[in-house]
Amino acid sequence: MKAVALSSKGQLIVPKTIRNRHNWKTGTRLLVIDRGNEVVIKSSAPFEATSFESPDSPSVYQGQPLTLDDMERAVADEAGSKNDCR
Repeated sequence: MKAVALSSKGQLIVPKTIRNRHNWKTGTRLLVIDRGNEVVIKSSAPFEATSFESPDSPSVYQGQPLTLDDMERAVADEAGSKNDCR
């Protein structure tokens, strides 16, 4: 745990080891969450933005297409195997 001091402008410096661990660079947007007896600071964008493939792009699945009956049977089989573990 590192202690930091608040500046006269209300700023604090996050220690370099913590910035590096979280990959926080200059300009990183952070959320400050007040939880009563503690304050939490976390990245406002913890994950990279997701991009989706176009619906008309080719499927990456190369196997034989499954029927709805095949999928329902697989779900039922898996659900049954989970119930056997009681």
